[in-house]
Amino acid sequence: MGSVGLNFGSATSGAGFDVTSTVAAIVNNLQVVENPWKSEIAALQAKDAAFTKIGTDLSTLTTNLQALTDFQGALSAKQGSSSNTNILTLTNATATATAGSHTITVSQLAQTSSEYSGVVANASDTLSGSLTIQVGSGTAQTITVGSSSNTLATFAAAINAAGIGVAANVITDSTGSRLSLVSGTSGAGGQLTLSGTGLTDATTSAAIGFTVGQSGQDASFNVDGIALTSAGNTVTGAIPGVTFQLLSSSPGTPVQVQIANDNTAVETAVQSFATSYNTVVADIAAQEQNGANGQPQPLFGDTTLAELQQSLASALNSGAPSGGIGSMSQLGLSANQDGTLTLNTSTLDGALNANYGDVVGFLQNSGSFGQNFASVLNQVDNQAPDGTVYLALQQDSQQETALNADITSQNLLISQQQATLTTELNAANTTLTEIPAQLNEVSQIYSAISGYVAPRF
Repeated sequence: MGSVGLNFGSATSGAGFDVTSTVAAIVNNLQVVENPWKSEIAALQAKDAAFTKIGTDLSTLTTNLQALTDFQGALSAKQGSSSNTNILTLTNATATATAGSHTITVSQLAQTSSEYSGVVANASDTLSGSLTIQVGSGTAQTITVGSSSNTLATFAAAINAAGIGVAANVITDSTGSRLSLVSGTSGAGGQLTLSGTGLTDATTSAAIGFTVGQSGQDASFNVDGIALTSAGNTVTGAIPGVTFQLLSSSPGTPVQVQIANDNTAVETAVQSFATSYNTVVADIAAQEQNGANGQPQPLFGDTTLAELQQSLASALNSGAPSGGIGSMSQLGLSANQDGTLTLNTSTLDGALNANYGDVVGFLQNSGSFGQNFASVLNQVDNQAPDGTVYLALQQDSQQETALNADITSQNLLISQQQATLTTELNAANTTLTEIPAQLNEVSQIYSAISGYVAPRF
């Protein structure tokens, strides 16, 4: 801690001294004691930043591993193909689908029942009568023409508002307008039946009849020798986990449907796992050397780094085998001298084609490589309450809190001293500035007594 002096020239000059700058210099001198605390806080904050990055990258690694260990993840992905996309196309294959080949023939497509009325030359003509509509085996409902529903458009709106499972629309062409009724239920179960008094064009007194546009019928097809039907042309359940769309019927034409494991999705997920693992390894390695300024990195020599390295390295060589797969190298993952991983996609693809089920087991069975690795990540990440990185950050936070408390206490003490110093130095400065006047007063008294005139200050 340095010393602070006062500079006020001659004591009899009356110039005094600068109280503000003097107090500021003393305060700065008192604050020097805080410098080691502030340096320690800066070092802890640098450690926090390094730990936070490692923790974030560990979280990414955990997410990428979950894509492999999750039963609904990349290993459950399926892809399918149709040998004739003019007849049938696949729209979805879920995790429950099993890889294999299926033969499908389509003899009949599903149809939705529809009816349409005779032509009404003028769409604004007034209607009369009623129409009873039944959808399949449902309850028949009668819609009666009323004052607010006595044109084609308003009568169609009344049918739609009744909610009986029919879509009513007015279709207009060069000949006039028609009322179109389409069942809301596909297949034979949605067959429309019309009855009642019927409709009449009251303007022209002409009866309005209805014609079947299309009868409702179920799709008929055969899957691997089993005759099946479907109310719609989108079929789910005929092949477990697979949804396909019937596009045309061709009774004598078999369509081959192939369901396969999605190797590409698995390879992408394994590569993401390796890449995120390498990022964590690089994070740790960067902390074990000097920075560009030649100074050690914030976590240089920190025991937490050694713990992380050991945990991750051991995780690479743990886990029970699954059939023909007993190590990550059989998945095409090899460890380099710097601790990073490299993926050979050809090796992985070969393992997937030859032992797909064993690959799944190696990553997802209890006690497997994948499950053990996930357990290690749960122990070392930045998640509460006991992740290694989380605990390191908590410890740093406690130290920073204590140091900041010391600085706050010191600043409070300095603030009190500053107030006292300001008061005392202002008083001293006032005394200094008043000396010339006091000397002159003494001189005047002396002159009055002695008759001697002393020089003035």
